[in-house]
Amino acid sequence: MEQQRSTSESSQSPRSPPSQRHLSVSVSDPVKLGNGVQGYISYRVITKTNFPEYQGSEKIVIRRYSDFVWLRDRLFDKYNGIFVPPLPEKSAVEKFRFSAEFIEIRRQALDVFVNRIASHNELQQSEDFRTFLQADEEDVQSKVSDVVLGKEKPLEESNPEYEKLKHYVFELENHLTEAQKHAYYLLKRHRELGQSLSGIGKAAKLLGACEGQALGKAFDELGAKSETLSIKLQKEAHQLLMNLEEPVKDYVRAVQSIKVTIGERANAFRHQCELAETMKLKEINLDKLMLTRSDRVGEAEQEYKELKAESEEVTRRFETIVRRMNEEIVRFQEQKTQDMRIAFHEFAKGQARLAKSIADAWRSLLPKLEVCSDTS
Repeated sequence: MEQQRSTSESSQSPRSPPSQRHLSVSVSDPVKLGNGVQGYISYRVITKTNFPEYQGSEKIVIRRYSDFVWLRDRLFDKYNGIFVPPLPEKSAVEKFRFSAEFIEIRRQALDVFVNRIASHNELQQSEDFRTFLQADEEDVQSKVSDVVLGKEKPLEESNPEYEKLKHYVFELENHLTEAQKHAYYLLKRHRELGQSLSGIGKAAKLLGACEGQALGKAFDELGAKSETLSIKLQKEAHQLLMNLEEPVKDYVRAVQSIKVTIGERANAFRHQCELAETMKLKEINLDKLMLTRSDRVGEAEQEYKELKAESEEVTRRFETIVRRMNEEIVRFQEQKTQDMRIAFHEFAKGQARLAKSIADAWRSLLPKLEVCSDTS
């Protein structure tokens, strides 16, 4: 099912005036193209908007995963300090890469990715985002470039609030990773239990055929109950995947994006410090030249002036990153709290529903088995 979200606050109300700005995007209709290592999945990206800078109110384009990677990398490069939404990981295993479940999970994650950009006040204004949503396929492919983010250097900024932020981010990543791991184990257990119950159900029916009428009927019903519960467990495993493991995994990726931004801040801080130190040396050298009335005073003054301008620009960039990060972390925490509350609420409801179904099924069968035991 296509998911569409509007970025303007008032667009949440059906009574909003038509003049309100809105931008909604959906990712749908995944199609496998090519074979083997050359194979890939294409997606239909539908944009509906009244933004004047867009070409018309609706645009449909076809995009592949590498196009989404290009967009993310461009946003990383241009919006320092902003938490660029994460992308789902790329599967390197052929048999999983084109499975129906993997394709649907990726489609949903890509839909979340573009809608998080569309709902972000700054990222939605990106020219690259507009290109991604509107340009012809050939134009986008010509812009796609592989960008590999290297490991960031150790952080050097000593600021109590910043240290607190880093501690929070790294601790959150550990906790989310642990939650995602156990969600996967629980999902796997549900699937295995469902398969085992299905096997027991078939075996019970076969055993029932060898017994008398009453016991055979009870065994046959036990087999039917087991198979029904097997189906329920498989369905609940799928719900666990979509409503718990995937949302938690998405936030693991989101935290990794935040860590990239922390690395950008560290680099900006380091550059600022290096320029400040260089300026001190230039200033000392200039004072010496002025005392000796050297002919190089004019040249040294020009170098100092240029370096000061560069230093001021780097400082402004660092301050912008800090300001944006402070704003972004508040927004991230609010969204995370809401999303995790929904995920674990759905998890608890599903487990309660499953437990009741299992208890009701076995409870209804007990009297019939007990009757068979009494008459044997």
